[in-house]
Amino acid sequence: MQYLTVLGATGSIGDSTLDVVSRHPDRFAVFALTGHTQLDKLAAQCAAFNARYAVVPDEVSVPLLRDKLQSVNAQTEVLCGAQSLCDVASAPEVDMVMAAIVGSVGLRPTLAAAEAGKRVLLANKESLVMAGDLFMGAVRGAGATLLPIDSEHNAIFQCLPADFGPDRRSGVCKVLLTASGGPFRSVPLESLASMTPQQACAHPNWQMGRKISVDSATMMNKGLELIEACWLFDLCAEDVDVVIHPQSVIHSMVEYVDGSILAQLGNPDMRTPIAHAMAWPERVSSGVASLDIIQTARLDFEAPDLTRFPCLKLAVDAARAGGSSPAVLNAANEIAVAAFLDGHLPFTGIAKVVAEVLNAVPSSEPASLEAVQQCDQTARQKALEFMRRFSG
Repeated sequence: MQYLTVLGATGSIGDSTLDVVSRHPDRFAVFALTGHTQLDKLAAQCAAFNARYAVVPDEVSVPLLRDKLQSVNAQTEVLCGAQSLCDVASAPEVDMVMAAIVGSVGLRPTLAAAEAGKRVLLANKESLVMAGDLFMGAVRGAGATLLPIDSEHNAIFQCLPADFGPDRRSGVCKVLLTASGGPFRSVPLESLASMTPQQACAHPNWQMGRKISVDSATMMNKGLELIEACWLFDLCAEDVDVVIHPQSVIHSMVEYVDGSILAQLGNPDMRTPIAHAMAWPERVSSGVASLDIIQTARLDFEAPDLTRFPCLKLAVDAARAGGSSPAVLNAANEIAVAAFLDGHLPFTGIAKVVAEVLNAVPSSEPASLEAVQQCDQTARQKALEFMRRFSG
């Protein structure tokens, strides 16, 4: 039996993870679940999966969740705060940790899981974007197993040879990172400034949270994924090409020097990469329907338009610059996206704010988690200043 902590249990990745757990009660069991605001849902999950612990963000939420747990006859113990997130991610009883807390807040508990030598199922890309060198060092130092959950990175992992590494390239010459293009792939450029949060969150293929949906609309998500891929697979930005593939059937590809291109295909359902990572190196049923190639009929590809998607160019430039630039990029983007979702910034203002912050905050080489967090806070403050200029 493998015991699992799910960081971010009430989000879409958490839902999909628990669905896979429910299909294999002989293999997987829940140790702890964490949530932020959806306490009714968290209580129901704790009851359904007999979680030993639940973690909420603050002391105010503790009695609220306890009452809800009592109403569903759950015996789950309630904890709160950032340290408790780290504790349930690193507990000796835990075998694997699903790192699915969106944003920079997920960095510390994900790092704690890596430092404890867990099997880390990484859906929190910010851990690598903000602190890739520190995080990968922790994985190596503790002998943790790091498995990617983003469908694109999971596809790359499946298509790379088993012996691929920093000293053995095994004939790999290029990684092709696919992107759907989001909801605004063909919207007239002059209309982008007037796009609403509701329109930005209406992804054509995937059911995702609001923040990641906006990142898909700007293609910042793909830029963050490019940075993540560089750390996961020891690549540089020049080794990765972003390719728009509207159907989201091919999740990514790997090109070899002999002309071969290996691709991983499947329906756009996160239970596939989740089940793959949970059971690896074995395979288990995920509950995802088989891909009907005949019904799919066609697969289209195009290069991304960097005029339409300036956030993608900003992310690629940050990947090439290295150092603290990706952390600055991520922090500025989180502030700008939140402002857009709250109606305080136009859609096209997101890229403008991020660009201004990257220009204003000099790149450094943060050598500790504290240095990374300080860089993050500096970038957020600058983003708030520039946001006021662009708002309205």
